[in-house]
Amino acid sequence: MKFTEFGFVPALEESLESMMFEEATPIQEQTIPIITGGADMIACAQTGTGKTAAYMLPILNAVAKDPKEAIRAIILVPTRELALQIDQQIMGMAYYTGATSIAIYGGGDGMGYEQQKRAVREGVNIIVATPGRLISHLSSMKVDLSQLTHFVLDEADSMLDMGFQDDILRIVSYLPKKKQMLLFSATMPIKIRNFARKILSKPVEVNIAISKPSEGIDQQAYLVYDQQKMNLLKIILQDPNYVSVIIFASQKSTVKLLAQELQKLGMNAEGFHSDLEQAKREDIMSRFRSRQVRVLVGTDVISRGIDIVGISLVVNYDVPPDPEDYVHRIGRTARAATTGTAITFVNDKDQYRFAQIENLIGYPIEQMTLPEGFEAGPEYNPKKKNNNSSNPAKRRRFNKNKNKNYHKQKRA
Repeated sequence: MKFTEFGFVPALEESLESMMFEEATPIQEQTIPIITGGADMIACAQTGTGKTAAYMLPILNAVAKDPKEAIRAIILVPTRELALQIDQQIMGMAYYTGATSIAIYGGGDGMGYEQQKRAVREGVNIIVATPGRLISHLSSMKVDLSQLTHFVLDEADSMLDMGFQDDILRIVSYLPKKKQMLLFSATMPIKIRNFARKILSKPVEVNIAISKPSEGIDQQAYLVYDQQKMNLLKIILQDPNYVSVIIFASQKSTVKLLAQELQKLGMNAEGFHSDLEQAKREDIMSRFRSRQVRVLVGTDVISRGIDIVGISLVVNYDVPPDPEDYVHRIGRTARAATTGTAITFVNDKDQYRFAQIENLIGYPIEQMTLPEGFEAGPEYNPKKKNNNSSNPAKRRRFNKNKNKNYHKQKRA
């Protein structure tokens, strides 16, 4: 379906034409008519399917039809990076419509906070916000929400996982009773459905196939002990074809260590984590987008919602704890009809998790042979949920101590 078939106002069609938007994605084709019709909606679609435009285009169309200096829509998101990214996308889509927007998030300086307050007070059309900072504005001053027509929860599953449920309910209490509520989520567990029932009114449900990585991703796995991971990573990063790389680690301490080790090797690498000040995080992300930083090391905070085309390699330094997170992580590559590689390091402790990932996506991931000179990695035995340690010597010590404790208990 072409965007010209939705019946948008000419100013919005002109913006889409300038951005070379022609064919709608499945999520856009299914949700735009529902949103335009005014119904509440729950939409399930993974990152990279075009869901931002799916909800923003009907909102911008409504604002363009009835222009006024008032808050017309609030988009709630889990992270400041996603808030900034969506705000930038809105600027492109709204260019010819005259609609205004601002990203509201914490972690900035006092000047940024005052700029946000002024925009909210003067009636910016669209607010893209993180929950905590939006509550700060709503509770500290009188905000006119009488003209608000749309409230969107983007990455709703991520927000609930991060503990924002009470904040969301508090925000909803400030909104006018008559408004359209849209919930977008990459996954649809029971907790999301139950939460949706609390705040949405007779929502229409749209489900786009999820949990399947793009066909353009070459998925690989290496069975390794923890002490082998860094050397293997160094060899992989020697490949000049990997011009833009994201490495995911499960712990913030691991992110810092990996970034330091790669920098010592002369690689243009940066760690991305919550200990960094907001200005530094924005600077790193900007340099990564412009290819000034080749390797970005981070936790799952960068696995959702960060839309960067041209990432050639994703490395899971640790197997993600949730199989869905694997899909989100490797979805950073092979975007916008490109191809890419995703490599996962699997130690003996994470084999059960890795098997769950294969079960979720419905096919086995190719297990690669370790490079020449490497000692053999652990044998693949995913049925054993939690192996004792990440190398054979430690396992022997564990069993020895276990036997000692057994004999002590028997003597007692």
